[in-house]
Amino acid sequence: MPTPQKQVALVVGASRGIGRQIAIDLAKEGYAALPPDPNSRDSTISTVAREIQLAGGTASPIAVDVRSPTSIQALVSQTISIYGRLDVLVYNSGAIWWSSVANTPLKRFQLMQQVNVEGLYATLQASLPHFEKKGAGGGEGEWKGRIIVVSPPIYSRFFRGKAAYAVGKVGMSVLTKGLAMDFQREGKAGMAVTSIWPATAIQSAATQNLAREDARELRHASIFSDAVVAMIKAPVEEVNGELLLDEDFLRTKGVSDFEKYSVVPMATPRRIMPVEFPDLRVREQDDEGRRMDSAKLRAAKL
Repeated sequence: MPTPQKQVALVVGASRGIGRQIAIDLAKEGYAALPPDPNSRDSTISTVAREIQLAGGTASPIAVDVRSPTSIQALVSQTISIYGRLDVLVYNSGAIWWSSVANTPLKRFQLMQQVNVEGLYATLQASLPHFEKKGAGGGEGEWKGRIIVVSPPIYSRFFRGKAAYAVGKVGMSVLTKGLAMDFQREGKAGMAVTSIWPATAIQSAATQNLAREDARELRHASIFSDAVVAMIKAPVEEVNGELLLDEDFLRTKGVSDFEKYSVVPMATPRRIMPVEFPDLRVREQDDEGRRMDSAKLRAAKL
């Protein structure tokens, strides 16, 4: 069991690839890492936990089906039961199908929404109260914690050829933006939620069989996890509500050697993301007008 001071990171979707690397690197940073099984037949979540433990870290593999709010609630409850706190949440679980609307079956579309945006929403709902109760370094009732979401910047080219997939992934980014505004409006100054996306293709189970010439376009997952760790350490005002790219954020932290991340030595993977993104803010951004709160309206009727 970790000491009461040991911070706890819950990594949803950590059996392989990017999620595995994030869980391992957070454990190296001193977090008790909980890498749940993202409902994959090929999951090696127990292997990831043993890898962390053999390296001297603390890890507890917990099975979860992110399509089930009940399963997610059980995951968070078990996390609190084991460790008594939650300091970092990383939502890496995802379903993918890149094709046109006409060639994306409804069941596939529904699966992507269940795993991507609905799974994230249910995980946030289950987790948020525990940041309040056991914030990092804070006492009862102090809001302090970090949330990392694997979702992209919002720009029109992302929708091309994969609109059904983009609906959920962009929805996750909207959640990041909106939740960050909630934190600000509600005075939760110690909370930050950030989205992260790769600037180049990342080595994963989906790319492990590529020919060597294609592998030249890949980077190791460590670039992504390095960026996640840096985001968690960054000041709240620097990352709250931001939709960031791994390479670009690391550059702001002084990283200049990216050759070490290349799967093929000396290769320079092609950037797959735009250099600049549209500004989503409008001139009337700070004018809230007369806001309606459905939760308060319902409570007043009871």
